[in-house]
Amino acid sequence: MTVCTGNICRSPMAEIVLRDRFEAAGLGDAVEVDSSGVSDEEHGNPVDPRARAVLAEHGYPTGDGHRARQVTSADVGSRDLVLAMTTRHARVLRDLQRGDGAVVRMYRSFDPAVAGLPENRLDIADPWYGGPDDFEECLAEIEAAADGVVAFVRAELGVRSDA
Repeated sequence: MTVCTGNICRSPMAEIVLRDRFEAAGLGDAVEVDSSGVSDEEHGNPVDPRARAVLAEHGYPTGDGHRARQVTSADVGSRDLVLAMTTRHARVLRDLQRGDGAVVRMYRSFDPAVAGLPENRLDIADPWYGGPDDFEECLAEIEAAADGVVAFVRAELGVRSDA
């Protein structure tokens, strides 16, 4: 599960990119990807039109049918991996954890260019406040970490990459 603030920009973009990458890696049937937000302010809203536009420009599905929803402790407890877009999101997610459950990681911690940096340096900025360039930058950061997420999940599943 990918998690941002309102579940209309970053997390649905990451959900769509990851779903695409898992399909390409032959893991589409083995991995379920979804998204949510730490806030309920956008509850029921579709993917932001600017996010849809940048996804379409890069050949991705645009999130038709997506409706924003707030993450719950049950969500965190029932997922194996929860990917936070910012350190604030990671704190909320860790507060929702009850014992066993998901591994909460920063999404960008899977980007080899920035892996190893402290969590507070791995935030993906909220493009909602900006223009088209901000959405492009957001998508680029999401794409840069996506293959690392796939490799991590592949290893967790014990699936060889040449399988």
